[in-house]
Amino acid sequence: MMPTERQFSTKTKLERIAWLSSRGKTKKFECLMHHINVESLTECFVEMDGKKATGSDRVTKEIYGESLTKNLENLMDRMKRMTYRPGPVREVLIPKDDKPGTFRPLGIGNFEDKLVQKMTSRILESIYEPTFLNCSYGFRPGRGYHDAIRDLQSHIFKQPVTTVIDIDLANFFGTIQREVVDSLLRERIQDIRFLRYIQRLFKAGILSDGELRTSDEGVPQGSPASPIIANIVAHYVIDEWFEATVKAHCLGKVALFRYCDDMVICCQFESDAIRVNKALGLRLEKYGLRLNAEKTKLVPFSKAQAIEKKQGSFDFLGFTFYLGKSRNGRFRLPKLKSCRKRIRSKLKRVTEWMRVMRSKARLPVLWKDFIAKIQGHIAYYAVSFNLEWVSKFVEQAVRIVFKWLNRRGGKRKLTWEKFLKFVAANPLPAIRIYHPLFSTQSK
Repeated sequence: MMPTERQFSTKTKLERIAWLSSRGKTKKFECLMHHINVESLTECFVEMDGKKATGSDRVTKEIYGESLTKNLENLMDRMKRMTYRPGPVREVLIPKDDKPGTFRPLGIGNFEDKLVQKMTSRILESIYEPTFLNCSYGFRPGRGYHDAIRDLQSHIFKQPVTTVIDIDLANFFGTIQREVVDSLLRERIQDIRFLRYIQRLFKAGILSDGELRTSDEGVPQGSPASPIIANIVAHYVIDEWFEATVKAHCLGKVALFRYCDDMVICCQFESDAIRVNKALGLRLEKYGLRLNAEKTKLVPFSKAQAIEKKQGSFDFLGFTFYLGKSRNGRFRLPKLKSCRKRIRSKLKRVTEWMRVMRSKARLPVLWKDFIAKIQGHIAYYAVSFNLEWVSKFVEQAVRIVFKWLNRRGGKRKLTWEKFLKFVAANPLPAIRIYHPLFSTQSK
């Protein structure tokens, strides 16, 4: 005897969807809205970070949770009557680490809208995650930045690569065509009410400097549902096309590594790279997307030719990949180091932080916050071959702190010797390899 639906937890229901999806790409899902209910939204509420910025309605997790059951029941009543509409997204501009002076628009939705989007995202992930390919790493469970970096470095090390296509997509999130999203979703989802709420998410509008603007394209970066929607589009437009069409028409071995809209393609032959680069541009245009022609480039990256002829370098996920000398100096190996642009941008942010905070807190408090920032940097950038650059960043960041400590008005000058004694008593995090690229480390 099968248990009733109420006996299943939300997790079990989503696992059931994932299992059905993994059985075949032709599986259609006709009834999904019932998975958005008071129980599942309560789970999403518990998982939400209460410290995140608020949307245009300024409602926090704490405020919404004061009458959680009542609020969720009211929300579900509106959703059943199809009267629920997401509020406008508040736009915040975030500086880009790799492009100083430029900003990335981040959309912050209302707390209630975040709950609905988070559950929508969980449902979409259950449907599509089993079908995503191994070349995709971004915003996926059990996969992340360092998996992409490690696999890319391993591929270049083991395979006969001569050319790498360093790809830059122009405003990927902002140019996603909503008609394309709707068409792709309808191939597997036939719940009309579920699809209508996704369309309403797109049409909510963006609130910027007190003005509401709407657009016929793009998904707001920062919303819980945007990453999975972007991955679905990239999966069909790029990943599947590359796997089924590109590989079949190339003379040599080619491989794609994609983290959301950041991606590179490794090619065995330069002739393949030229053809793939041209074909990719045409493929993207077909779906309303486009390459940034100025920044997309073919990079010579041949280990066999590196001794006789200088090779290039490329950036991927904050690291610069290059061909360096082996331990005995006879061979060239793919290595990586922190991207210079990222380092300069992060040091600038340390400077701005110290300039503002130097007179607002005592040194022990400032130093505690600084250590947390340094720990986050080390945890990301401490990979094989890169400890020297991590050490350089930490050293420069420490000197920035010392500089601004001596610019506090009315304070006695802090000598370098006294500062070093303080640092010794309050040590920085140890610099070690957090993410090895090989089982046996080599320098």
